[in-house]
Amino acid sequence: MHCRLSQAFAPRKANAPALTTKQKAKAWWLACRPPFFIVDLIPVGLAFVLAKEHLGFWPWLECLVVLLGCFCLHTIANIANDLFDYLEGVDTEDSIGGTHIIQNGWISPREISIAIALLLLGTVLSGAWLISHSGQTWLWAPVLFAILSAVFYVAPPIRYGCRGFGELSVCLNMGFIMLTGAYAVMAKDFDLHCLAFALPVGLMVAGILYYQSLPEIETDLQAGKHTLANILGKAKATLVFYLWWPAVWLLLLNLWWCGLVSWHIALCLLTLPLYIIPCRRIATATEWLELDQYGHWVRKLYLSNGALLIVALLLK
Repeated sequence: MHCRLSQAFAPRKANAPALTTKQKAKAWWLACRPPFFIVDLIPVGLAFVLAKEHLGFWPWLECLVVLLGCFCLHTIANIANDLFDYLEGVDTEDSIGGTHIIQNGWISPREISIAIALLLLGTVLSGAWLISHSGQTWLWAPVLFAILSAVFYVAPPIRYGCRGFGELSVCLNMGFIMLTGAYAVMAKDFDLHCLAFALPVGLMVAGILYYQSLPEIETDLQAGKHTLANILGKAKATLVFYLWWPAVWLLLLNLWWCGLVSWHIALCLLTLPLYIIPCRRIATATEWLELDQYGHWVRKLYLSNGALLIVALLLK
């Protein structure tokens, strides 16, 4: 393991292709996976609206700094995943996971490691300003937890994402910590109602990760990576996915029944077709690797339900 970790500072391969500036920028864009940053907008957006209700005005500056910190942390998770899955041999040239930026020689492990260090600095500075500005010093504990979670998702010696705890961590970080923490620094206060919103949001984001693990349920296991899906096995993993989003919808409707959002949240049931498509693909798939091309339906399911939740909160 020590030998593998030392390779985190290895330069580009001797036979790596020479890249133009445009190609290098494209490689970094692929590594950072910016399209996935949109998942941060739902919890931060909800916190923004809740903070406005508390303050009576929109805390734009605090919201922008929160988004900056979230994007830095999300990028750390993305590129650290590529780096350590490469070092551990989980992502190979034959696997569908990861971006293969290191395997293709586009970006070196050393460059990824430096980027992680710089992004960590950006995350800490953003968090320090927000915590100091809001006076919510208790937030240092969840912020440090979120940073360690981003790094040690696949980094040794913890590698909790390879031990079946990925979905739990995502639910905690993207739901409870991001939403509650964002509200606390924007509203300069803590509100238990945030937890009611955090649970369905966290489960929705975790649902994206869960579906992404289904196509690699066999290849991950062969590489020694244990996800919730391959721990359950195909039959039980399928059943869990079938139950996942109905549980989310019940939680969203519960917010209406509790008077926290308007009736418009019931429109979330209109997103049922987005859910049926991946369900049918799972049921009819002969080769689970082909499920990878249908992951965008689950992301659309999250974004549409998350947007409806924000609208229902605004119209309460």
